[in-house]
Amino acid sequence: MKFRVERDVLSEAVAWVVRGLSNRPPVPVLAGVLLTADPEGTLTFSAYDYEVSATVTVEADVEEGGQVLVLGRLLADIARNLPAKPVELSAEGTKVSLTCGSSRFTLIQMPVGDYPQLPAQASASGSIPGDAFTQAVSQVSIAADRGDTLPILTGVRVEIEGEKVTLLATDRYRLAMRELTWNPSTSDASHVCLIPARTLSETAKSLGASAAVDLAFGDAGHGDGLVGFEAGRRRTTTRLLDGEYPKVTSIFPSSVDTVAVVETQSLIEAVRRVALVAERNTPVRLRFTDGQLAIEAGTGDDAQGSEAVESTLEGPEVEIAFNPQFLLDGLGVLGHPYTRMSFTQPSRPAVVSGQAELDGDPDDSYRYVLMPVRFAG
Repeated sequence: MKFRVERDVLSEAVAWVVRGLSNRPPVPVLAGVLLTADPEGTLTFSAYDYEVSATVTVEADVEEGGQVLVLGRLLADIARNLPAKPVELSAEGTKVSLTCGSSRFTLIQMPVGDYPQLPAQASASGSIPGDAFTQAVSQVSIAADRGDTLPILTGVRVEIEGEKVTLLATDRYRLAMRELTWNPSTSDASHVCLIPARTLSETAKSLGASAAVDLAFGDAGHGDGLVGFEAGRRRTTTRLLDGEYPKVTSIFPSSVDTVAVVETQSLIEAVRRVALVAERNTPVRLRFTDGQLAIEAGTGDDAQGSEAVESTLEGPEVEIAFNPQFLLDGLGVLGHPYTRMSFTQPSRPAVVSGQAELDGDPDDSYRYVLMPVRFAG
């Protein structure tokens, strides 16, 4: 095998496929990246760890086709630090030679025959705009559990009915739900799956710059537990989580007693400042009155902080406390100039949504439900 490729093309391609490789793979060959050179003028990079696969195809000047398997992270580190010149790579026996300007490296070939076959990707079930996909995933994945006590809660539940897509995640202390539309291949599209939140988030960030992302869910009842994503010449699959996701939508309150609207950026900055004195697991207290929201943290002999921001209020005054980081997580992905907070009572979950104008209608396509924290007083 022998080919020439631009340094930036090589660096970007390798970095993308190895981003999910484990530092301690169960089998040594899974630390490798598979390079496949096609005499027709393309070069394909592949990585796989039995959970996630990634492939990307780029243009290259291929003198001799073939395949080699080399350590993925090492190749990525080398490619990133090469001078801005064309890169030549050739396989000779058990070695792989890489030349770029006056830089020369020799890498050890890993046994290609021991590398597992990458999962085949099903035909696209539909497509979704890249920017909408990225935003929706970022809004929901923040609420997924980061621990391993309940693995099922580390996923994002994806439900599709026709043109409607609903993303849902919870860690039991908060819940995020986003509804959006996509372009299904068939009008009667119907899928429900649970995708690992971390993998979904990384995929959305890396593919979201594309105009559209194709999603492949496989045939209903005949899938192999995978979901696939493709944009341009990049393709990735991930294994789905098994299990029945809890029916958590009942958390959404059926009625609302109090509604407050606050400028989002002002609220974020105020909470961030006041939370500086909040020790670990200490909440910030929010007191909503007519025209004003008072934010406080710290009590007694502890350090204390307080700040007030303008707010509109409909309904009875309310005082409630939240984990400051959980509150900031939701506000940070809201995507609207104004934040709408809906309450029933201080001991019940609050619903955070966004709206474009102070007196405008709420955008209920994204709702972030936050469990309150009990506080003395």
